[in-house]
Amino acid sequence: MPTLHKTYRLFFLLIFSLLLSNTAFSQSSKQKKLENRRKEILAEIRQINTLLDASKKEKTSLLNQVEELDLTVKATQRLIKITNEQANLLTREIRANTKKLKELEEELALLKEDYAKMVVRSYKSKKHDSKLMFILSSDNFVQAYKRLQYIKQYTDYRKKQGDSIKAKTEKLKVINQNLDRQKTDKEALIAENKRTRKKLLAEKQEQETLVANIKKDEGRYIVQIRKRQKERDRIEKQIDKIIRDAIAKSNKGKPSTPKSKTNFTLTKETKALASNFRANKGKLPWPVEKGIKTEGYGKKRHRTLANVTTFNRGVDIATEKGADARACFKGEVLRIEVSRDTNKRTIYLQHGNYITIYKNLSEAYVKTGDKVETKDPIGRVAKDLITGKTLLKFFIYQNTQRLNPEEWVYKM
Repeated sequence: MPTLHKTYRLFFLLIFSLLLSNTAFSQSSKQKKLENRRKEILAEIRQINTLLDASKKEKTSLLNQVEELDLTVKATQRLIKITNEQANLLTREIRANTKKLKELEEELALLKEDYAKMVVRSYKSKKHDSKLMFILSSDNFVQAYKRLQYIKQYTDYRKKQGDSIKAKTEKLKVINQNLDRQKTDKEALIAENKRTRKKLLAEKQEQETLVANIKKDEGRYIVQIRKRQKERDRIEKQIDKIIRDAIAKSNKGKPSTPKSKTNFTLTKETKALASNFRANKGKLPWPVEKGIKTEGYGKKRHRTLANVTTFNRGVDIATEKGADARACFKGEVLRIEVSRDTNKRTIYLQHGNYITIYKNLSEAYVKTGDKVETKDPIGRVAKDLITGKTLLKFFIYQNTQRLNPEEWVYKM
């Protein structure tokens, strides 16, 4: 019975060990995802800081500085949250590994005990009776064969036990090394979080100072915001008209349908292109190689002035000086519009019945009718006259319907 009890115990220890291995794997996978996200946020903070430095050099308005600082504060808060998640996950992994270490030590002790007894039995067998005599003393050939097989199996079992002990010992060493590494990683994350919290406090204090200065002259800033919104509304209504005119031109001479005034009439080829575009919702590449979304889609309360709301039918993306706008999907250049006031370009790319629009370009690298592939450079992003940033205004339409680019572009 004691031997049977030990066998059961070894079996349950093995099952428990396998379960822990699976848990450790899933936790490790989650840790990698968190670390990748942390690196993305750090890169985002670096880009925002670059923008802030540029704004300070350009001496842009306090309103712009406060908006940019708000981006930094929010990114820093996300960084703290991610780092906390990493530290908490490491705590759970350390606990699981400590428990696993204890179970493996017990398992190893049982294996060594069992192996020692087996070696003693083997030694006594050699002392009192040789293997050859054991086989020769058989009553018949069948019994001799069975005894030979038994000796072989016993020898194999001893070898397996020895190999198992060696493997468990190596596994213990690896777990110990992992524990040491995890403890070091956790200490580093905690130290980083302290530094980040200190940085966040300084950013919030700076933000509060800027907001206080804005509130001293709130009326003037409200006028600025409303003027900017009025100009944005005018531009976006113009975009709506250009798309309706493009649909009318495209459908001219084709059979009229109830939808032909608001929808492109598609060929077999353009239907396939539109279907492919739709299938890539949430996966489209950014329209610039490096950029930060400074203003999202839709109606929003102003970050600083609580009684003011803004509405954006696209997204604003700040990028590096001299950066190129690039096609977020393959298609055809539908139109290039040049502003009479600023000489800035707006490029319209058609993807079946979908249109992507790239506004505020200092020059265009393409012309109407050109075919483009995904990520092809199509123009150079210009400096925005109001904010002083290198800013791309990006829109997505399906026929005349405005879409939210944040839902279509990868991780926007």
